[in-house]
Amino acid sequence: MLSIKNKILTSFYLVLLAGSFNSFATVLPEDRADALYHAYDGGGVTVSGPSILVRKKVLESFSVSANYYVDMVSSASIDVETTASAYTEERTQYSVGVDYLRGKTIISFNFTNSSESDYEANTTTLGISQDFFGDLTTLSIGYSQGDDTVRKNGQEDFSQPVQRQNYRLGLSQIITKNFLINLATETITDEGFLNNPYRSVRFIDPSVPIGYSYQAEQYPNTKTSTAGSIIGKYFLPYHAAVSLEYRIYSDTWGVNAQNYEIAYTQPIGDHFVVDLSYRYYTQDHGNFYSDLFPFQNSQNFLARDKELSTYTSNSFGAGITYDFKMDFIGLDKGSVNLFVNYFQYKYEDFRDLRVQDTPGTEPFYNYNAIVTRAFISFWY
Repeated sequence: MLSIKNKILTSFYLVLLAGSFNSFATVLPEDRADALYHAYDGGGVTVSGPSILVRKKVLESFSVSANYYVDMVSSASIDVETTASAYTEERTQYSVGVDYLRGKTIISFNFTNSSESDYEANTTTLGISQDFFGDLTTLSIGYSQGDDTVRKNGQEDFSQPVQRQNYRLGLSQIITKNFLINLATETITDEGFLNNPYRSVRFIDPSVPIGYSYQAEQYPNTKTSTAGSIIGKYFLPYHAAVSLEYRIYSDTWGVNAQNYEIAYTQPIGDHFVVDLSYRYYTQDHGNFYSDLFPFQNSQNFLARDKELSTYTSNSFGAGITYDFKMDFIGLDKGSVNLFVNYFQYKYEDFRDLRVQDTPGTEPFYNYNAIVTRAFISFWY
């Protein structure tokens, strides 16, 4: 099933596929082709695979795009180690999109299909971006609808629907020639089977030697989440740029989160660009989450997903880009890029059951992860 690791890995191409949404000027995306290799390694999970993205202008007013993306997953995470067997799977994603430019307005449409052995997702996205006040202000609105199907390997008659809707609003403003600001908000509604069919919760059971037993988790079938962000970017006199971001999140399951990020971009000479970033994330646990329930069926909804627990994370990022000119079979320029992010996760109420101890006194779980993205881009 789609996890936080997949979201981290796909975020880069989701930005590229978004076209002009939340951009600072109403122009069509440039003609380009990208070939990416991505890798995630952390918490007993490895995810890797290729991706290809192609964009092309058509008839002056249109830009079309297509993306192929693969995740090859091998998992022996802490959940798997304590309640299941290690597994491997592959997720394949296809996306097609079109942007239409008319005056100072861009209308964008995108369709994405994501398929794996136990999850099928189809997402349709519509976005509209409009420039105002001499192109100093850009207002963007967007809507996405997802129709997903949750299945369970080894149980052919298990099939549950999930419907998702996403509403977005963004405002980009040029304050001065060196200072840009972006405000954005989004609301997501989910309805259907929202939990993992493989995951279990544990409860105190004095009748067994380890002191606890397991039962299947049970989630509500609806959730509404809201997020807002403010991003400021300042261009420094020596051609560098610094950006600051603050993001806040809350949902009807009781999860509240905040995210702070600072990033710095520095050109070196005529061909190199270096990017550095630091991100801090913190969240509170959901209303129906517990690492250890007092007894079986102790409440209507039960969760022991570490992503619903209380935790913090730190991320350190570094990247380098090499740009080069070229005049070969219709190509104008190219770039070679390498980005690496190092993540630290620290959980405050999710315990490591690989360590045998009195139930509820096991050490809290922590792990580190590395995300690597290497890609080459061509403009034509």
